[in-house]
Amino acid sequence: MKVIQLTQQTRQEVAGRLMERKTGHYGEIEERVAAILERVRTGGDEALFGYTKEFDHAELTAQTVQVTAEEMDEARAAVGDEMIGVMSRAMENIRRFHEKQRRNSWFTTDANGTMLGQKIQPLDRVGVYVPGGKAAYPSSVLMSIVPAKAAGVGEVIMTTPPGRDGKVSPYTLTAASLAGVDRVYKVGGAQAIAAMAFGTESIPQVDKIVGPGNIYVALAKKAVYGNVSIDSVAGPSEILVLADDSARARYVAADLLSQAEHDEMASAILVTTSQRLADEVVREIEGFLPGLERRAIIEKSLEQYGYILVAEDMEQAVEMVNEIASEHLEIVTANPFEVMGKVRHAGAIFLGESSSEPLGDYFAGPNHILPTAGTARFFSPLGVDDFIKKSSIIYYSRDALRDISGDIIRFAQAEGLTAHANSIAVRFEDES
Repeated sequence: MKVIQLTQQTRQEVAGRLMERKTGHYGEIEERVAAILERVRTGGDEALFGYTKEFDHAELTAQTVQVTAEEMDEARAAVGDEMIGVMSRAMENIRRFHEKQRRNSWFTTDANGTMLGQKIQPLDRVGVYVPGGKAAYPSSVLMSIVPAKAAGVGEVIMTTPPGRDGKVSPYTLTAASLAGVDRVYKVGGAQAIAAMAFGTESIPQVDKIVGPGNIYVALAKKAVYGNVSIDSVAGPSEILVLADDSARARYVAADLLSQAEHDEMASAILVTTSQRLADEVVREIEGFLPGLERRAIIEKSLEQYGYILVAEDMEQAVEMVNEIASEHLEIVTANPFEVMGKVRHAGAIFLGESSSEPLGDYFAGPNHILPTAGTARFFSPLGVDDFIKKSSIIYYSRDALRDISGDIIRFAQAEGLTAHANSIAVRFEDES
């Protein structure tokens, strides 16, 4: 990893380098994604199954695209009771956390005959996308479905790519079954996003699509936004560790590597006030690498987007933390709670040396589907709020409307909207 003294110039250089991951040139991919979306929109199942055969090398039909109850049972048997227990305990933590996020409708009334309020309702149908292929991500299944169920969504469907044999990872199916999914379909990629956005003969159209995926999935979600809602356009994973001289270099190094193994585009950054810690973390990383299975990916990630930034003081370090607005932020300092109060932008914040990032990935309860690429400045983790919608409620009695009718009419006339003004005036024309 590159060890750099943090100055105004290096701060701008690092921030610019990280931003390249967000502003990369995707023109050719966007064109391919657009073509897939249009073909599925117009061709339905035929196009969907054609792409599944082309990309996933799996033969599907209208009779086999949906996962059956028998397949769910087979998956649970293959996973076994011990792992089901682990998933169930994690799911309970996730459920408890997200149930605390639920909000209620509210109404206020005044003596003058008005009632105002906000009606909160869950979405009717949500689509969850879960990556597949060589890897299985049951944790992402739980993180997507559990908050939707906590919000009261009427129907949750899930799509995930099948293997060449037309089957889905038993871990993915087991997690979906435990979380209470309503239907699972064996399709992935941009074609799955298209199916959920537009609907096909086999897959119903949804109101919102959530969940992580590769660049094709991310760009497909971006393209269908407006036809349906989406959670976000997710980028590569990232971690930032903010540490002082009290931190243990071995722990910090291990945590940085835990995110670098995700992807060659992942970023792992240490911001510290301690040159000693910076040097020791470099040595610990070099010691860990030979024993890690994804060493090649990690080395590429660290070469491209790995930094150790040495700050003059904690104030300068926190400024850099807020500028990067990392997906995951670990605060490993003598008093992490005090430092946390100065942090404005981060997807998830982990406090202290025992709160390592994988704790949040799998078990603690807060969602691990988080804003990336600096979007933590204005986006939040996936949660119950992503699965509800709000309607404003307005009631005025005739007397209450009369009292403010003149103000409304003057406002409408000032905007040149005389039909608006007339809509109010006509209600009191018999009184004039």
